[in-house]
Amino acid sequence: MSTETNQGYSAAAEVGNVRARRTFADRAWRELKKAPLTAWFGMIVILMYFIIAVFAPLLAPYEESQVFEVPYAPAVYEDGWDPRFFFGTDQLGRDMLTRLIYGARNTIGIAVATTLLAFFIGGGLGILASIQRGWFDQLISRAVDVLMAIPSLIFALMLLSVFGSTILNLIIIIAVLDSTRVFRLTRAVALNVVVMDYVEAARLRGEGLGWVMRREILPNIMPPLVAEFGLRFCFVFLTIASLSFLGVGVQPPTADWGSMVRENATLITYGSFTPLLPAGAIALLTVAVNFVVDWFLHKTSGLRDEH
Repeated sequence: MSTETNQGYSAAAEVGNVRARRTFADRAWRELKKAPLTAWFGMIVILMYFIIAVFAPLLAPYEESQVFEVPYAPAVYEDGWDPRFFFGTDQLGRDMLTRLIYGARNTIGIAVATTLLAFFIGGGLGILASIQRGWFDQLISRAVDVLMAIPSLIFALMLLSVFGSTILNLIIIIAVLDSTRVFRLTRAVALNVVVMDYVEAARLRGEGLGWVMRREILPNIMPPLVAEFGLRFCFVFLTIASLSFLGVGVQPPTADWGSMVRENATLITYGSFTPLLPAGAIALLTVAVNFVVDWFLHKTSGLRDEH
């Protein structure tokens, strides 16, 4: 009898979970349907970039570093379009379309990894400083002030010149520098939560520091952090492209949009649109992410559209 009762409880719980998931999905779809065209445009562009980045080896017509016999081959000749090279070739004879597709995987992948690491460092320290306060908060805050006083791009250039321009160094250095901004925001919003009664009640119950950070504070500061993640991703993405353009970011033969702009910049003087392709890819993704972030901020701010 007890076994049947337990099975009945399990079945009821499973039905409740299914209903909760359906309710959440229905509510999310209703919110998406009310999203403005700019947000839909941003989400579609982000989805397209994600698909290209994940399936780059399947979508690219050639290998990432495959070299052909004609450097700077134009996409269009007098007798028509070249079927081999949809966007022409670069200075070494590599297919531009292939490099653009692999550049999406490399540039976006590095930017996402860097942003996640920045939030792990800055967000964790920000919540910890808001709880501990005292000397720990002062020590971390003053260290962050020192780092923020130095221009990030110049500091990153110096550190990459010292430690080398590897992808691991690029991710760690930019993540540490960007974590200062995440720390300031996380600490500011967390300070308004740690004084709440439910946080104090959890600490009086004897809950550990990690449990309080993960279960009581983090869920209540997620909306501004999610919006900041989108903005931080844009800044990190542009920083990586800038460093690659300057020659200290992603190193060849790895495809990267920033280095592609630098390598083909001379073609602008000959009226070629080739350097504009990676630059346009960078600009389009940045605009798309900002459209989605603006809509998300509007939804979480509590404001309502006027009709």
